[in-house]
Amino acid sequence: MSNNTYTPPKVWTHQPNSDNKWANINSPESGARHEQALPVGAHPLQLYSMGTPNGQKVTIMLEELLALGISEAEYDAHMIHIGEGMQFSSGFVGVNPNSKIPALVDKSGENEVNVFESASILVYLAEKFEQLLPASGPDRINTFNWLFWAQGSAPFVGGGFGHFYAYADEKQEYPINRFAMEAKRQLDVLDKHLANNTYVAGEQYSIADIAIWPWYGSLALGRMYDAGEFLQVHQYEHVVRWAKQLDARPAVQRGRIVNRTFGEPWEQLRERHNAADIDAVLALKA
Repeated sequence: MSNNTYTPPKVWTHQPNSDNKWANINSPESGARHEQALPVGAHPLQLYSMGTPNGQKVTIMLEELLALGISEAEYDAHMIHIGEGMQFSSGFVGVNPNSKIPALVDKSGENEVNVFESASILVYLAEKFEQLLPASGPDRINTFNWLFWAQGSAPFVGGGFGHFYAYADEKQEYPINRFAMEAKRQLDVLDKHLANNTYVAGEQYSIADIAIWPWYGSLALGRMYDAGEFLQVHQYEHVVRWAKQLDARPAVQRGRIVNRTFGEPWEQLRERHNAADIDAVLALKA
């Protein structure tokens, strides 16, 4: 237990005091910090993202749609490197005023449509192409239950556990313990549910699986924060089963590498403009 104590001031002020770029990305003020237009590719769907778990949701979804034979789901994926502040350009803020990836622009209709927040993009694409989301009834509600569970829970894994365990300047016992407990509780919720369900929303693969896998599947497969042993992820056998099941899907393998600049060479594709871009990277593993 640390002996250091902190007494909050009467009025909080923003005081960046670290060289840690991940700690200093944001500020209390929203809006653009520099003028820069977004690039535009050849396809109606323009994605501006980075291969974080939230970014992977959308590229996996798009690759799943393409795997179903929906050619209208062809897309350009442009890199928005959040460590370099690209999300604060005037062009990106014009699509997403919250300056968070991913953001999608659909140019297929008479008027452009801007879509931001990963869950909103998943629902938008599912409804646009009538895939991976039941049209009505209890199955649709169950899909939304787990989709919104993920949206509410994942920040504890990313901004909470991940930040203090992997990215903070120093290891602090209290926040690591607090968020590790919550991460394990969430894994336990998911594990007990998957004990009786093939997929998250039941027996059909859906946008709920696509939303949850990049966070909890990555944890269960030991790919996130180098925290597999610390969190004893092997204990969650049903989550591990499900994570491996999705990991074997070709569209998941394709989508998880897009807008990614870290990992093995066959896991990195800074930008995607056609299927051949992904094919060339995955061929490096063969």
